[in-house]
Amino acid sequence: MTQNIYDNDEFFAGYSRLGRSVAGLDGAAEWPSLRAMLPPLRGARIVDLGCGFGWFCRWAREQGAAAVRGIDVSEKMLARARAETADPAITYERADLETLDLPERAFDLVYSSLTFHYLENLERLLGQVHRAAAPGGRLVCSVEHPVYTAPTRPGWITDADGRKHWPVNCYQLEGARTTDWLAPGVVKHHRTMTTHLNLLIELGFALRRIEEWGPTAEQIAAQPNLAEERERPMFLLIAADRA
Repeated sequence: MTQNIYDNDEFFAGYSRLGRSVAGLDGAAEWPSLRAMLPPLRGARIVDLGCGFGWFCRWAREQGAAAVRGIDVSEKMLARARAETADPAITYERADLETLDLPERAFDLVYSSLTFHYLENLERLLGQVHRAAAPGGRLVCSVEHPVYTAPTRPGWITDADGRKHWPVNCYQLEGARTTDWLAPGVVKHHRTMTTHLNLLIELGFALRRIEEWGPTAEQIAAQPNLAEERERPMFLLIAADRA
C-alpha cells in the first residue's frame, strides 16, 4: 500500500500551511506551465489521481468539464475536499493508487500533480491510465524532478529491499528514498527521467510536451525566495496522448 503520510497529523498540519494548500492552484508556482499542457476541458471526463484538497477538480468544472472524479489515499485530504465542494458532477473516492483499477476508455484527461513519486509500482498505475484514457485522451502530470528526488549530497539511503548503503551514483541508483519533510520518515521513489519517459512510450503513449520546470524571472521578482530553485529543476512536467 502507498505510504499514507498525509493522514499523519504532523505532516498534514505542515502541508496545510503551504502556499499551495492555502491559495490553491494559484499558490503552486508550476501551475501556469501545467495549465498550458491541458486540452480543452469543456465537456471532458476527467480523473485526478492524488486529488488532495480537490483544487483541480473544482477548477476543471469551472472550465466546463462534464464530470470529474478525484481519487486520493488520504482521508484527511478527502474530508476537506468534500467540505469545500458542492457540485454533484465532482465525486471523491478513497483508493490506493498502487492497486487502483480504472474503467476502460472512460476519461478524456487523466491529471496528477506531485503524486507519482510516492508510488513504488508506477508502471502498473500508468498501465491503468493508458487503459482508462479514451482514444486521443491525455495524461498531464507532474512529479518531483529526478535530480531533486536523488540525494543532493552523499548519505545513507535505503534501497527497495530495505538494505542501507552509501551510494556511488545517487542519480542512477533508483529506488526508495526516506526523507524528513514536514514529518520524519516520508518515503518517495526515485526514478530517472529516462525511466519516466520510457515507461510512457512502452505503454503506448505519445509524448506531447516535457518541461523541466524552474521559476521564471518574473516569478523570482515576485517571490525572491524562489531564486534558489534555479540551481536545479524542481519538477518534471509531462503531457502525453493515448493513441
